Amino acid sequence: MKKITYYLSLFIIFSCTNESEITLKKFEGSPEFQEATLSLNSFDLNENSAYDFSFNVENYELGEQTDGAGVNGLANSAQGQHIHMIVNNGPYSAHYESDFSKEINQGKNLILFFLSRSFHESVKNPNAFTLIQTGGVENDQPYDLSSEFLFYSRPKGVYKGADTKKLLLDFYLVNTEISPQGNKVRATVNGKKFIIDDWVPYYIEGLQIGEVTVKLELINSNGELIDAPFNPVERKVTLE
Repeated sequence: MKKITYYLSLFIIFSCTNESEITLKKFEGSPEFQEATLSLNSFDLNENSAYDFSFNVENYELGEQTDGAGVNGLANSAQGQHIHMIVNNGPYSAHYESDFSKEINQGKNLILFFLSRSFHESVKNPNAFTLIQTGGVENDQPYDLSSEFLFYSRPKGVYKGADTKKLLLDFYLVNTEISPQGNKVRATVNGKKFIIDDWVPYYIEGLQIGEVTVKLELINSNGELIDAPFNPVERKVTLE
């Protein structure tokens, strides 16, 4: 009995000391694309009840692999650089050409488009995004597009094999900044909280295989939730 108790104690100690700790680390070194621009030419509802979007993209090549892809440890799109489209802060859709069609709810919608590297890191210069709204009923109050916004981008979906080691945490800010003295983003990953005061991408490491819950909140300097559409936002991803 003493031997069983002894080995059981060793097993518990070994399990606890080998359980990975979730960490958040700045991801640096990506091409900056400071001159890249994304501008909306037109969007129209077509005969199939989908929207046709047409964009002008300058100083950025859709479909190309971003420098660093495949060696930075992040999940990467084989189709290359693209546009992320986020409707009402839901999961994004990726578009690899400047003209595309997309079915969306015919009601009131807030839609963000931004340029994305092939490994899904957003291009954060002030000319690399477009924010619009569509639909709504006659008496529905439109969104104030000058409000402060936080949009969730990554992580997303299912990760397998080596892609589970490092997950990209990336979000998009519109009409707001974060800093040690000002607004911040509170990220909660499987219950562990992190306060982010620098708008850069991050690695999430130390995650266990299974379901991962990520919650993002835009907060003020007092740690209070900012009253803004779709704030906070929570997403679940799977590691296999």
